[in-house]
Amino acid sequence: MALLTFRGGIHPKDGKSLAKDMAIADVQPKDELVYPLSQHIGAPAKAIVAVGDTVLKGQKIAEAGGFVSAPVYSTVSGKVTGIAPRTNPTGTKVMSIVIENDGEYKEVEYPHVKPLSELSKEEILNLIADAGIVGMGGAGFPTRVKLSPKEPDKIDFIIANCAECEPFITADYRSILENGDELIGGMKVVLKLFDNAKGIFAVEDNKPDCVEKLKELTKDDDRISVVKVKTKYPQGGERHLIYATTGRAIHAAMLPADVGCIVDNVATLIEIYKAVVLGKPSMDRVVTVSGDAIKTPGNFRVPYGVSHETVIEAAGGFAVEPEKIISGGPMMGFAMFTIDTPITKTSSSILAFSKDAVAEKEPSACINCGRCVEACPSRIMPARLADIAERHDEEAFVNFDGLECCECGCCSYVCPARRQLKQSIAAMRKVCLAKKKK
Repeated sequence: MALLTFRGGIHPKDGKSLAKDMAIADVQPKDELVYPLSQHIGAPAKAIVAVGDTVLKGQKIAEAGGFVSAPVYSTVSGKVTGIAPRTNPTGTKVMSIVIENDGEYKEVEYPHVKPLSELSKEEILNLIADAGIVGMGGAGFPTRVKLSPKEPDKIDFIIANCAECEPFITADYRSILENGDELIGGMKVVLKLFDNAKGIFAVEDNKPDCVEKLKELTKDDDRISVVKVKTKYPQGGERHLIYATTGRAIHAAMLPADVGCIVDNVATLIEIYKAVVLGKPSMDRVVTVSGDAIKTPGNFRVPYGVSHETVIEAAGGFAVEPEKIISGGPMMGFAMFTIDTPITKTSSSILAFSKDAVAEKEPSACINCGRCVEACPSRIMPARLADIAERHDEEAFVNFDGLECCECGCCSYVCPARRQLKQSIAAMRKVCLAKKKK
């Protein structure tokens, strides 16, 4: 039987062997923790503490700033020493709460939660919202909003994105092996919200141990299935995963719910379990630290607010001075100019490389080879769109379906002329989307 997949895509060197066999280790916070009020798509959270306040671990320090927003919780006990703009991983300054860790980790008493069988759908959604859970695969969309489609009875599939197709990242892989029960528990919580839906765990076929683990855990549940998808980038992209597992196609103007699907990341489902079953807010996540410039690559459970520098130290520090440090994956992540920034809800990995392979290559003229078209999973023409973007022709960009770009970077990866196609298209796409929003 052919493996489930989509048209296009690439097979970059995955680099996962550096960290895949390293069990998740806990990172201990240091003195100062920084909590950006904007760690998600939507309105920033609003601080509900003041400078000088003493807080406990698990205490809400910022409330949601609107329906599309998410609260923030302290991950240590200590004193609020500042509420001011601080640099976040993307390099921009956002309003943040700064807490001085007292090292005592005094924790709030979490409210008693009723058994899942006794909870109403509205109670489940409220628990997820109040826990501050957002999409932890990178987008950061508030999960309560995603799980509140206009027509819930038309949702047919809840898809757990277990593909983890980005090179080097193994956080989800380790979470499936070590926290499989919580992952399954999170899926069961979501399925309670949608009476007509079935759960699908979609795992790339290069992770047979994860497939076997999930099949064993779900063997007695006829609402949940485990499927193998082809190992290919960007198999974990929302549109591509939906097409691979269900055969349903969506375009840029649609949401997964429009074709009866909801997609959640491994880390998100685990956080849903913790919130609804254990009554705990979202306070930490698993982060992969890898790359040839890292002394001891591994996977770490990191409380939000801890600096990237502290996490790198937990991995033994730098083996050599890195030329490039990336937050997220090498395909869709972003380069960092400082590691004095906090881990947030969407921080999946820290990658450090001894050489900046991209900067070493000088772009040259397009040779019209068509490789970018062949690799593009969105079925657009990257070379032409990049030319249009460089001319700032917004009308032509939209007419040639530039908004359909998923910014996966496949085109730049395969281009023999080393043109930065994805960067040009992404920049124009942001301009067009901003004008469309207005």
